[in-house]
Amino acid sequence: MNAGMPVQTYFVAVAIIGYLLGSIPFGYLLVRIFRGTDIRQSGSGNIGATNVARSSPGLGAATLLLDAAKGFLAVTSASALASGVGVPYLYSATALAAFCALLGHMFPVWLKFRGGKGVATGVGAFVAIVPKAVLVAICVFAALVALFRYVSLGSMVAAAALPALIYLFYIQPGAPMRSVLGAAMAASLLIIAKHHQNISRLLAGTEHRLSVRRG
Repeated sequence: MNAGMPVQTYFVAVAIIGYLLGSIPFGYLLVRIFRGTDIRQSGSGNIGATNVARSSPGLGAATLLLDAAKGFLAVTSASALASGVGVPYLYSATALAAFCALLGHMFPVWLKFRGGKGVATGVGAFVAIVPKAVLVAICVFAALVALFRYVSLGSMVAAAALPALIYLFYIQPGAPMRSVLGAAMAASLLIIAKHHQNISRLLAGTEHRLSVRRG
């Protein structure tokens, strides 16, 4: 941390930077720039990669990468600002940055707090802190999508699995990772809550299955 900066000021800065980075609505911007339309008016109305990919797989892939990148950048920015801060503070700060980036994506001030579901941003944020847990969660996601072709189901199960995987791989006696575990638990609950419409459609048998279109 820069000399003379109080710890409280550092954490406030981390939270604000994390939120603002997370709030960049890449899906909305890409579709507006390259297609001239509002992604919120098509498909599920979501600004995330899955909905964008329904009209343009290329823009959907770009959205996925950029949404993950902003989560990763939020965490690495917190780390970069933390020189001189003890390890417990560093993990608390990166956990805060990850969660605030997720909040920014889900509730972006630029779109009247109507954002995406946070999966890609959460992956980018937590892979910077707990890569082994995230990689296994991605494998869980991929396996479920391959089996059932429901992106929402894979996303929710992977999100629910992440805290358990963090506990398995990273939580040891004396390890300063409990703040990361807490942030992951909160993030998982938010992501699942954001999928409430998908849950209703899954139960009703009307959820969209994954399909790839060219164009």
